[in-house]
Amino acid sequence: MDYRNELKYLVTAPQIALLQNRVSHLMQLDSHAGEAGIYNIRSLYFDDCFDTYMLENEMGTDPREKFRIRIYNGSPERISLELKKKDHGMTQKLSCPLTREQCQELMQGRLLPVSTEYPPVLQKLLLLMRTRRLRPKVIVEYDRVPYVERRGNVRVTLDQNIASSGEIHRFLEPQVAKRPILPAGQHILEVKYDEFLPDYIRGNLQLKNLRQTAFSKYYLCRKYGRSGGVQRILGGGQRLV
Repeated sequence: MDYRNELKYLVTAPQIALLQNRVSHLMQLDSHAGEAGIYNIRSLYFDDCFDTYMLENEMGTDPREKFRIRIYNGSPERISLELKKKDHGMTQKLSCPLTREQCQELMQGRLLPVSTEYPPVLQKLLLLMRTRRLRPKVIVEYDRVPYVERRGNVRVTLDQNIASSGEIHRFLEPQVAKRPILPAGQHILEVKYDEFLPDYIRGNLQLKNLRQTAFSKYYLCRKYGRSGGVQRILGGGQRLV
């Protein structure tokens, strides 16, 4: 997959409702969304003993990357290992499937048996687990309303109820105990596209006082998950570019 543009904005619940009303007439719901037009995402993120990925995000290091295991709707039927890279404001996501047994070993921080048949993403994770002692650090969970548009390969997602959990051993269970990491009524809008964002979508995503953020959900959950949430996130109103 090529690198893509990715913009993130802090939005309120009323803004979410307004944006959803606008976007639903312009874009299609992702085919993976359920009958309610929403699905749950749960990710298990890895970092080393120095929390390098977390600190790189805080400092805005460029380029940077991070690994995560992801499931949907609390189900282990589809398990993916993902490597997300960021370079000069562009993002790339590489992924491969995992078996339940492989996931359970990685959840415990254990290496898999050596094999040349693993996909490149898994090979790289195992290498870094050996050389930099990458281990699972935190669970990030949220509900997503996803819209897609073929022109520009645009994806607009409204992510709500973002929460953190330290119950790594329960990652594959239907429910985990978790803690919200944003103030009540605050959520995240993500806009992803390839080379261009169609004007009719750009115009309808314009709202006053949009607060653009460069923080990742992983960073937020690591930094604020234990202390009970973000009390204040700095950021001025910014328009979509």
